[in-house]
Amino acid sequence: MPFHLRFDESDLLRCRFALSPLWETQEAVRTLARPARHGYHLPWLRRIEEAAAGLDLRPLWRLMPEGGHTPDFLCPPPLGPLARFEEEIAAVRAVDPAVAAHDMARALAGMPGGPGSPAGRRMLADPARTVQELADLLERAWRLMIEPHWPRLRALLEADIAYHSRRLAEVGFERLLGELSPRLRWAGSTLTVTGTRGNHTRVLGGEGLVLMPSVFVWPDVVGGYEPPWLPAVIYPARGIGGLWTEAADRTPDALARLLGRARADVLCALDEPAGTTALAHRLSLAPSSVSEHLSVLRAAGLLTSRRYGHQVLYERTPLGIALTAGAP
Repeated sequence: MPFHLRFDESDLLRCRFALSPLWETQEAVRTLARPARHGYHLPWLRRIEEAAAGLDLRPLWRLMPEGGHTPDFLCPPPLGPLARFEEEIAAVRAVDPAVAAHDMARALAGMPGGPGSPAGRRMLADPARTVQELADLLERAWRLMIEPHWPRLRALLEADIAYHSRRLAEVGFERLLGELSPRLRWAGSTLTVTGTRGNHTRVLGGEGLVLMPSVFVWPDVVGGYEPPWLPAVIYPARGIGGLWTEAADRTPDALARLLGRARADVLCALDEPAGTTALAHRLSLAPSSVSEHLSVLRAAGLLTSRRYGHQVLYERTPLGIALTAGAP
């Protein structure tokens, strides 16, 4: 069933991209309970297996019915691409308990036993306490499962935003939506998100729309958010197929002999644009070493660079792409 978002002219002027470490944490928790999402993330699942085993995630899973409503207060869309987890989790802790109780009741209604189950009654009996317990659990999940890998995840998400911001300027909003996901369709002044449960319509009313790439939402697209939260569409980020691939697995031996192993690894790691810090973390190299390799590769015509927000992103030129693909 589709979800419809109706725009006016002012909404089109207020569409913007954002990324959210809290959203990735929430969706990582959901991914653990959804085997259909595991395909691209098996290396990550192996790395966090022991840490995840020490977390009792059932209170969060109880609010994540398959295809149903997940409480919006657990992860309201951020205002921009520079959201910090600490800011987002503080907003969760500050939510109005009455708003949280209504949100949780809707989610529990989609689960066996619903709000009348013992666990459901406990959650709703003291929503202020429940909000703090859920926030504590999300924070532990962040620290153990996401934060150690956040530089890699953030680099991919920022690269997606940089790419699609450029595509928006090149092809316009309607074509961009089709490139984000085949589940997004534009007709007249309405964006339709297909593949969701229920048939809902929301008039944006000048609020605009937050477009947010996500690593862990694949293969789904999420659209919606009820007032008082900002309307948003969350779509799978580009490049997740190679997200957990290590540099040694992607660097051709011939290229390593030509450029040197470390420099070739840097070039091959740039499947998506990335900055120095993210590359250093991904390759387990010192940032100063990565910076030197990037400078040499750019001077040789294998990379270009551009500033995006607070950092400089590097990406391969056609010659760099040809070398990493093994083309003559």
